[in-house]
Amino acid sequence: MIISSTSFFSIPFISTLLAIILAATLLFIRNHRINLSRNSPPGPWKLPIIGNIHQMVGDQPHRRLRDLARKYGPDVMRLQLGELSCIVISTPEAAKLVMKTHDIAFASRPYILATDVLFYGRKDIGFAPYGEYWRQLRKICTLELFSAKRVESFRHIREQEVSNLVASLALSCHAEAGKSGPVDLTRALFTVTSTVTSRAVFGKVQQLSGAFQTVLDNYSDATGGFKISDLYPSLTLLPTLTGFRAKLEKMREAADSVLDQIIDEHQLRRRAGMKSNDDYNEKEDLVDVLLNIQENQDVEVITPEVIKAVTLEIFIAGVDTAATTLEWTMSEMIKNSGVLEKAQREVREVFGDGENNNFNEARLHQLKYLDMVISESLRLHPPVPLLAPRENKDQKVELNSSYDIPMNTYVIVNAWAINRDSRYWTEAERFYPERFIDCPIDYNGTNFHFIPFGAGRRMCAGVSFGMAVVKLTLASLLFHFDWTLPAEQKSIDMTECFGMTLRRQYPLRLIPFPYGPVL
Repeated sequence: MIISSTSFFSIPFISTLLAIILAATLLFIRNHRINLSRNSPPGPWKLPIIGNIHQMVGDQPHRRLRDLARKYGPDVMRLQLGELSCIVISTPEAAKLVMKTHDIAFASRPYILATDVLFYGRKDIGFAPYGEYWRQLRKICTLELFSAKRVESFRHIREQEVSNLVASLALSCHAEAGKSGPVDLTRALFTVTSTVTSRAVFGKVQQLSGAFQTVLDNYSDATGGFKISDLYPSLTLLPTLTGFRAKLEKMREAADSVLDQIIDEHQLRRRAGMKSNDDYNEKEDLVDVLLNIQENQDVEVITPEVIKAVTLEIFIAGVDTAATTLEWTMSEMIKNSGVLEKAQREVREVFGDGENNNFNEARLHQLKYLDMVISESLRLHPPVPLLAPRENKDQKVELNSSYDIPMNTYVIVNAWAINRDSRYWTEAERFYPERFIDCPIDYNGTNFHFIPFGAGRRMCAGVSFGMAVVKLTLASLLFHFDWTLPAEQKSIDMTECFGMTLRRQYPLRLIPFPYGPVL
């Protein structure tokens, strides 16, 4: 067959392709020489052009990286993913080096196309490069957005929306002549975290347009895993040719129109002397807080785009991580009936008959066993199994006098693997909440063998905000209902679905049976 010069495989096309291959090969040779220095971390052999990409094929990269690290690491493992020179951190000792000993050196974030487009040039908290801008923003988050006082101010929102969830589930129990049927608990949990987060961030339950809902649904897929455009950043036309950039821009534009409307509404109310537009108009939402800072303080960092980037990120992260934690915790309790019974017994003893509106957050601190259940769920199912990547942007780093890490190295911390390290956890794969009895270990970033939310300067800023929703929701579900699997389902499927967060592959469908008085 003769290929004419006007066909797809034309001379210009072939020339361009050869140029790309040549450029990629030269980059490979350069990185290969850098990474094979005398003190380079160990790692599997890599192929030209693609490096170790072929070893990452599959839908469970956190497990694949753990397996590779066991063979080639285990503490620090070198990988070449396309043009990216990477190290993978898979043990608590190595995690401590990166997130404490050399925390400042590894405090920056590498460029990721999705976060750059969706968050207005990385003006958010989580993916902003390390520097003065990020330090100002982090200070605002710590003192204003996620302070203990601010989180407590949203208590009425959490209590009301969780009460609505319980009432909705109770109605479903009586939908078929008094017979309880299975409910899509996954959908219900995402709904309650969405409404709580929306009211706290925007001041009302944002009636999401279809386009804005698409952003929420597709965010995890767009930002999770390893995208080809990020693996070959020098091929600047690649995101355009694949359509990935257009997809991201469409998502950002959809969210942008909603966020502009929300900010305009807040500014109109503020000019009219009003603070909010919901049933609790004496409470400020997070948009109000950022607008206050913008208007009343000499903080140049707060611009309209920053407000949109920060609130969009808080909304997405608040919904996704809390809902994911809730569904995995319920899944593990259903799988381990003894744990479910013990947790229910504790909740029902603490809250008594649940009447006279005494089921609220005031007694949650007494639920010690439920705290252990949540911690064990986070250990086995960290919401973000591969923590947001880090980068030593400005300097070469020597780790523990053992390995030289070249500047601009992409750092992947496998929190999923670290949380299951059998050297620190007896029967590490077993769901056993009792391991936390009289145990000082918590998830606040001080124990490097338990880092579901990261550690150091780049630790998740909104942990207290999300966990407040998680604990109240779980306590309410355990108090008001007994739970079983549908009759046709003999066991619970725990298959994972990897993205930016680690969700269940299939919706969690359970049958609730009302217990005692239901709100």
